[in-house]
Amino acid sequence: MVYTKALLISFLLIVGGTSQTPQGVKIGDIAPDFNLKNVDGKIVSLNTNKNAKGYIIVFTCNTCPYSEMYEDRIIALHNKYSALGYPVIAIQPNNPEVSVGDSYSKMKERANDKEFPFAYLIDTDIQETTAAYGATNTPQVFVLNKETSGFRVGYIGAIDNNSRNPEAATKRYVESAVDALLNGQSIETNNTKAIGCTIK
Repeated sequence: MVYTKALLISFLLIVGGTSQTPQGVKIGDIAPDFNLKNVDGKIVSLNTNKNAKGYIIVFTCNTCPYSEMYEDRIIALHNKYSALGYPVIAIQPNNPEVSVGDSYSKMKERANDKEFPFAYLIDTDIQETTAAYGATNTPQVFVLNKETSGFRVGYIGAIDNNSRNPEAATKRYVESAVDALLNGQSIETNNTKAIGCTIK
């Protein structure tokens, strides 16, 4: 009886430990590279843009209302920081078999309608890149900074603190993070909760 109970406890500890293992990247990690198809048909990776000092990686999609509310702000981020070396790369993480409105053809339509100035990539059916980064919501941002060893994660989380009204946002997390990197400073707030739709 004691032996059986000990085995049961050991099993629960193993299962519990496995389920609690952190997935994806953390602040300070080197970001995993990817090779994903853009809406123009070209394959994009972190090394595609040789002049990049870093990236604003945004996991976003067509169908999430939160993503729609942030689209103009994502465009504005790219327009502001691309010339400074931190362009946006948007990644559509949803499985199109589950979320039909996020199919590759629908992505191309959305990018054309909104005139996205940045790459809009589709993750594979097995959502390997999404899992590697540990993205859970759309939109969710990972700010990367280029170093000798690779692109280091400097910020993870929300774009700002007001999804519905950009003018009412009092904390612009992504802008503050990139501004800090550009000025050679530490990022004051490097992790926030991404508010949005769960990835499907």
